[in-house]
Amino acid sequence: MVRKWLAFGLAWALILGGAFLAHSIQTQRGTTVSEVRIAAAPGVTVSGLLYTPRNATAATPAPAVLISHGYINTREMQSPFAIELARRGFVVLSMDMTGHGYSGGIVGTADFGGPAALRYLRSLPVVDRANVGLEGHSMGGGPILAAAAEIPDGYRSIVLEGSTPGLLGAKAPANPRNLAVVFGQFDEFAGLMWQVPKGSLVATSPKLQKVFGLTGPVEVDHIYGSVADGTARVLLNPPVTHPWEHFSQAGVGGAIGWFQKTLPAPHARPLNDQVWLWKEIGTLISFVGMVWLILATFELLLASKTFAGLNHAAEPLAERRDLRWWLAFAITAGLPAITYFPLMKIGQIVFPTALTPQWIQNQLLVWALGTALISLAIGLVLRRGRPSFTPNWGLSIGAAAATMGLAYASLVLVDAVFKVDYRFWVLGMKPLDAARAGMLPVYLIGWTAFFLISLRGLAANLAVRGEGLVAQVGWAKAAMSLGFLVLVVWQYATLFTTGLLATPTEPLNVIVAIQFIPLLAVVGVIAAYTYRRTNSYVPGALICALLISWYVTSGTANHWRPGFAPELPGASARR
Repeated sequence: MVRKWLAFGLAWALILGGAFLAHSIQTQRGTTVSEVRIAAAPGVTVSGLLYTPRNATAATPAPAVLISHGYINTREMQSPFAIELARRGFVVLSMDMTGHGYSGGIVGTADFGGPAALRYLRSLPVVDRANVGLEGHSMGGGPILAAAAEIPDGYRSIVLEGSTPGLLGAKAPANPRNLAVVFGQFDEFAGLMWQVPKGSLVATSPKLQKVFGLTGPVEVDHIYGSVADGTARVLLNPPVTHPWEHFSQAGVGGAIGWFQKTLPAPHARPLNDQVWLWKEIGTLISFVGMVWLILATFELLLASKTFAGLNHAAEPLAERRDLRWWLAFAITAGLPAITYFPLMKIGQIVFPTALTPQWIQNQLLVWALGTALISLAIGLVLRRGRPSFTPNWGLSIGAAAATMGLAYASLVLVDAVFKVDYRFWVLGMKPLDAARAGMLPVYLIGWTAFFLISLRGLAANLAVRGEGLVAQVGWAKAAMSLGFLVLVVWQYATLFTTGLLATPTEPLNVIVAIQFIPLLAVVGVIAAYTYRRTNSYVPGALICALLISWYVTSGTANHWRPGFAPELPGASARR
């Protein structure tokens, strides 16, 4: 029992230690990080994190920058920019676009929330209103360009990271002031953004040349025009992908360098002086601690009188890894990756509704449930016998709820005390606000069905009798995540050698797939561990359903709200 409590304590040490590290990085130089809510439209607010360095006071206002994340992300995704700019003395407002994070409305409401956010930032006594910059990644160019168009005298310079003017019909100024375009040589959205096949060819884009006022190719790293006159233009073309543009020294440094040139930086630093990665390492440690907490909490519950009835040694069917086992492994690992693109495309027809307002999550559930049904049919053919499970539905539901309730509470605590969440790069978990918590139950039903089917098959087909804990967890982790690992490696190996993805028409879904490598690995760990302790797939399936439905719901965009059309800006024009 002592070991169980030690494991539980270690989980909390990882959670709190990682969160403290992240907090200490984002509050360097006396920076404070605070929540803000901004009225953007009737009944719609925009949420944000306000980074205020010590040097910014009402007596000594500081230059400021409004920054925005891209599609199906949240304000925390831009923390590398916020941290580095705040270290250099800038006030930073990192906003949630409407339809994302804690902001209201749907995608595109109130010009993505950009104009309201800029007005709020300029209203702060600690902000030097004559020196305000704007930065947006991908769809995040929408809110900042809309703000620039609506408040043309409200900013001095703009950085577009992997973005473009007029994306998806969003409004933008005809002649943006002091514009820097940072676009990766391997950006997966080169065709959508600048109408060129590869990011390395962006300098030849007629659209970009028009923005720069040129009739020929743009010279990379060359500053055109005059900063003083507001006509400056520069193109940076670092060797990064679209998601690396906001998670690399080159991408972050490009924005920092431009703002230090176009705004008076109170504490200018070299571009390679960047510490934001340590914040990400801290929140990654906390994420690992949360997974550990799930396992440790479940173990303590099994030791209690209330849940003692769940204890049961696993009874796998397989005696060894024979041909049938390897075939089942290949199907378990490969099928989700094989069905991913076609079922995600079919899922587009499941339009947002009042009960299912998140279009991307609707597509993911079509993929998940479709894959589960296919695997169920294949499993009926390949099964080696009738597995013996000992499900106790009542205790399983209670244990899953208690386990995930504590995991969720840990994040609420970390958010309240340290103002960070659990994340690393494209992986991120946030507490749910009331609106998103209300969406969760319907999505939870779908994810529960998926995990009950898939984890039953995992236990029935891949558990081997007499296998040790490390081996069983390792094989389950590989079976759940290997297919997506191969898929992503194939895509990016092709991109880095040819300049194009293996499926160049699927850039968004390729990027979405990246996060499923660690997520499905975590699912494999939980599934194998809980099955081994209970001889049941049910507790693990319920825990994973709660985990993934929470994860997706908290980080995915809303496309339906009463009174709003469920489509992106400009969709009707494109049709």
